[in-house]
Amino acid sequence: MIESRSPQQPDDVVVAVEESSPSSVQAAVERARKAQSDWARSAAARSAALSAAADAVQAAAAELTDLMVREVGKPVTEAKGEVARSVAILRYYAQQVFDPVGELHEPSSAGLLYSRRRPHGVAGLITPWNFPLAIPLWKAAPALAFGNTVVLKPAPESTACALRLAELLDGVLPAGAFEVTPGDAEAGEALVAAVDVVSFTGSVAAGRAVAAAATGRGRPVQAEMGGQNPAVVLPDADVRAAAAMIAGAAAGFAGQKCTATKRVVVVGDPAPFRDAFVAAVEALAVGDPADASTSVGPVIDERARDKVVAAARSAVDAGGRVLTGGQGLDRDGWFVAPTVVEDAPMDHLLACDEVFGPICLLQQADSLADALALANGVDYGLVAGLYTADLNAALTAGEQLEAGLVKVNAPTSGVDFYLPFGGEKASSLGGREQGKAARDFYTSLHTVTIAPA
Repeated sequence: MIESRSPQQPDDVVVAVEESSPSSVQAAVERARKAQSDWARSAAARSAALSAAADAVQAAAAELTDLMVREVGKPVTEAKGEVARSVAILRYYAQQVFDPVGELHEPSSAGLLYSRRRPHGVAGLITPWNFPLAIPLWKAAPALAFGNTVVLKPAPESTACALRLAELLDGVLPAGAFEVTPGDAEAGEALVAAVDVVSFTGSVAAGRAVAAAATGRGRPVQAEMGGQNPAVVLPDADVRAAAAMIAGAAAGFAGQKCTATKRVVVVGDPAPFRDAFVAAVEALAVGDPADASTSVGPVIDERARDKVVAAARSAVDAGGRVLTGGQGLDRDGWFVAPTVVEDAPMDHLLACDEVFGPICLLQQADSLADALALANGVDYGLVAGLYTADLNAALTAGEQLEAGLVKVNAPTSGVDFYLPFGGEKASSLGGREQGKAARDFYTSLHTVTIAPA
């Protein structure tokens, strides 16, 4: 059985369903394959169906918000925003259906020469629990828009959200166009072994395994695998504004975003920023995610809480110090205090790897060049931030930061769904997600030559 429990009230079983067996995954893929040719036939029908899907999600916004809060502990304000974003994603791709799908070229001799994009067939989507609607839909919507059908394998912790989404879409998409196969690793492996294109979001180890399995079958694959995201603060930055933005990016939704800030690199004397940052982190409201004032809810489970506490403890053992937080909270649920650590060595977990929780490391650099080298000195490259009023510094950072997204005077967390999303180095494999880039991934480009008889 797959059992999903509320992280703020672990005795609350949100849903319990039978895990999909490899044979049931294969059956779901076969249903999707059977539906795919009719689904791909009419762009107008696909656009109308995606618009209707947006209407269905919009009509269920309050219910979906409450379910997201209950199942994954997302603060209600963020949950409302995710539902609205999900609706916008569906509407965006309902219109992108009508974008050009090829180009007409001058032939080398008489005749007609053109290129045309075609769907791959059945898209297999493996998604995490932290954005239980937005990530499945920013994968599924473009896949569907360009004529593929979809089989989704959600994280076990967000099973209820995925199943409710499938119920909503069942009334507006044809049978088989959107299938959900609840399960864990075995279901994911079966899905990768059966579909025509794979999109994954999750850990580095799992993402690399998925990529190896898909490419071994000759199937296109993309994998987004998290980040160890730096925010560089220059001496001319607005200290209070930067501290507030970085605190929210590091600890909002308990730091459970692949774009969350994990390191803060302060150029020059760190004391003014340190004081403002600790105050900003301590001002974040920790509590019931159903409360509109809450910024930091629980982490997803006991193991995640213990990892944050252990990381803070090991940093102290290695010579660092905890400026605030560092312990679990004595209350129901998997709550941990937002944590800031300073002076951990460069080879410590907090300096070079991703801890998925409300914890970040404060570091110091003597110059912008040193700060950029420190920011780039990890295996990840998803998002990087810079806080400055200096345009030259902003342009330099934009050129030199090794990240898929560079943000100046803005939080590392959060992305625009209509622009390409993905990282460098260990953060990503394959093509970019979202925006116009999604069309390139979910279709194959064919060249057609027609010569005169």
